[in-house]
Amino acid sequence: MISQANHLQLLSGNNMKICIVFGHYNTKDSFNASVRDTFIEEAKKIGHEIDLINLFDEEEQLPFYRSDINPPPQLVMDYRKRLENADVMFLMSACHNLRMNVILENWIDWVLHPTWFFSYKSLLPDSKFFGNYGYPVAGAMKNKIGIVSMTYGGPMVSYFNFSFFDNIPYRRLKKSIFQSGGLKTKYLRFYSVLPNMKKVDFEKNMQKVRKFARSL
Repeated sequence: MISQANHLQLLSGNNMKICIVFGHYNTKDSFNASVRDTFIEEAKKIGHEIDLINLFDEEEQLPFYRSDINPPPQLVMDYRKRLENADVMFLMSACHNLRMNVILENWIDWVLHPTWFFSYKSLLPDSKFFGNYGYPVAGAMKNKIGIVSMTYGGPMVSYFNFSFFDNIPYRRLKKSIFQSGGLKTKYLRFYSVLPNMKKVDFEKNMQKVRKFARSL
């Protein structure tokens, strides 16, 4: 008799390695930690492999990004190697001032950086005024999947104006970073994430995570 886990794995048939970069300070019992753990549990049931990076728990931490540190720290190269070995990059964070958590934003600045993540090709390289005008060329992560999971404290309606102007983190990441690197993008979002969340709402959100994991 085939177990439920083995049945799900047979249905998937497309097992992937997923590198999760977790950027919430509470790595144990936060809502974001529940999203992470629920996703990992469901993804493993269908045969996906997980490489987890809890940024706040890392023994070695990246310095604040500086363009004059070149070559970058070895830790950056190690993170890039882990991404090269993965099929999916999954970024998880809460929203702070319409940005991801600073530790994850800093990680993005270091790791998803030219020329490894993308390079820039000028359309008019010899032009005095338009030499910097051109387009990005995807690098090491081209055609892989990029996922963002974001939690918001307010209800969905409170973010409509920001969304219209592309100021919410996912749209900024998708247009200015993920697309430059040639990533296929997916998005998980959770609204009204507060300490007093009702249990029924929490369970609905976790079911949403399970469904998302099965959809990959």
